[in-house]
Amino acid sequence: MQIEYFKDLPLSREVMKAIEELGFDSLFPIQAQAIMPLLEGKDVIGQAKTGTGKTAAFGIPMIERSNPKINCVQGLVLEPTRELAIQVAEHISKLGKYAGFKVLPVYGGASIQEQIHALRSGVHIVVGTPGRVIDHLKRGTLNLASVKIVTLDEADRMLDMGFIDDIRYILSRVPANRQTSLFSATIDQTVMNVCNRYMKNPEEILVSKDEIALTQMKQYYMLINHYDKFEALCNILDQNHIGRAIIFCRMRTEASILADKLRTRGYDAKPLHAGFTQPQRDHVINSFRNGKLKLLIATDVAARGLDIE
Repeated sequence: MQIEYFKDLPLSREVMKAIEELGFDSLFPIQAQAIMPLLEGKDVIGQAKTGTGKTAAFGIPMIERSNPKINCVQGLVLEPTRELAIQVAEHISKLGKYAGFKVLPVYGGASIQEQIHALRSGVHIVVGTPGRVIDHLKRGTLNLASVKIVTLDEADRMLDMGFIDDIRYILSRVPANRQTSLFSATIDQTVMNVCNRYMKNPEEILVSKDEIALTQMKQYYMLINHYDKFEALCNILDQNHIGRAIIFCRMRTEASILADKLRTRGYDAKPLHAGFTQPQRDHVINSFRNGKLKLLIATDVAARGLDIE
């Protein structure tokens, strides 16, 4: 019988207190299927998209299977983007706050000296992008010798972005007897090759498409001439009285041009793409999150993991 509620899981009082404070009650499908095997120390392959509760699915067992009294890195989560690293670290930190866990996001574009200082002060769980994790490993500022649990999050995205060699290097620096979990929106042969190489008899959790789909979102499409797209977009914004929206473009130049055209037409719009520095990205995202910016014109840097109400 599958567990339906957090209160029915064998969790510590400290973690349950944090879960209740966050307002969690019922388990999402990926949580109901992944948490128990991970608590039992099994390797897990989980198919889940952003927004399905997977951070808690791997974050809670990572906290429960680590020891806050041992002042070293015991858990490692790899993320494809800076934004995801920041958000996942914040979420795990909230889950582990009453248990005394220190969680650190490490990513490029931010002060490496601040990250080095935090690592020297003592961190239990590191959530990082592959490039910056390797930077710390080569500097000798990050030691993974005591890592018990590794999670590869958004694995398909990391592989699409060409991080396979980085992942291999990082996994070569953690103990062979670690527990490994992998979460991915799509489970194709490339992802399975990683699983076959780095996981031991993993439990596969392939959540059905119905459970992955964002059923609360209505989707529409229009067939339109390329040259009519801008006017059609303006009509959609006006006729539907859209106050806030994310508009996706394929390339960063397209995002910048579209944002300029929209501003010229009187809309409150700014672009977001990988060409921005981290402070620029933070400023734009926070402006949109806080309601100060109405239209966010983004490339796929924002396609996964932007946690915005």
